Amino acid sequence: MSFLVLALSVGAACCLGFGFVLQQNAAQDAPLSDFLSLRLLLDLVRIPRWLLGIGLMVCGMVLGALALGQGEVSLVEPLLATNLLFAMALSRHRTGQPLGRQGWGGLALLAGGVSAFIMAGRPRSGTATVDPVRHWLIIGVVAGTALVLTVCAKRIRLSWGPALLALAAGLLYGLQDALTRISGQRLGDGGWFELSTGWQPYAVVGLGVTGLVLVQSAFETAPLRMSLPALTAAQPLAGIACGVGFLGDRLRTDAGALAWEAVGLAGVVAGIVLLGLHPAMPQGSARVARERIAA
Repeated sequence: MSFLVLALSVGAACCLGFGFVLQQNAAQDAPLSDFLSLRLLLDLVRIPRWLLGIGLMVCGMVLGALALGQGEVSLVEPLLATNLLFAMALSRHRTGQPLGRQGWGGLALLAGGVSAFIMAGRPRSGTATVDPVRHWLIIGVVAGTALVLTVCAKRIRLSWGPALLALAAGLLYGLQDALTRISGQRLGDGGWFELSTGWQPYAVVGLGVTGLVLVQSAFETAPLRMSLPALTAAQPLAGIACGVGFLGDRLRTDAGALAWEAVGLAGVVAGIVLLGLHPAMPQGSARVARERIAA
């Protein structure tokens, strides 16, 4: 792993983490009638702190795209998952809540899980030539799962709805990262004409807008601790699946390596959950949201 990929990925995670906190802080006051609607973005665009959060997220996405251009998706995605560490740092600064055993345990699991996965798997580039059926099957499964989660979330938006929306957005963002890498390769191989004649850059934009609506709807209806952990956990899992499935990324596949890769991913998810449920994470206004819907 090069220092450049590490620096770009961590920089992206920092911008994403800070941006998510600011976005949720603004989105929780948006009209609930805009749930899962593009009107939600039109309402939020008038709020300065939301614009700052979006600006940070865009910076994070640009840095992430640069990292994906230099490294494998299977390497960059686990590093991007550390955005929760930076979200936690900003939330802790705002609330003054100490980390305690839960916070330190979550930090250790997340950081240790990322390190274990990368060291055991040793992600490396390979051939991106795969069966087209397999290519579209993986894309269809990821996008289809996100659609099912969104439909379910719309029915139960006051209980598990926000977490399901965040899971759906995380899956779409992981797929978006994979297609971003393909777009970067097309740009490098044939320039802007080659890029513009492919479907991938347009899919990247579509996935980004759709994911943004899902995330803001989740932020709007529940505190950050109900949405950000699901978003942060789903994105690297989807990205790794796409990277190995149709981008040609290679991981070590001997029994010992596979075991440690599984342990590493489990540690990442467990750390994300612990940090997401930490008292320092913003409580939001879930009670107010329920009252507004009931009215």
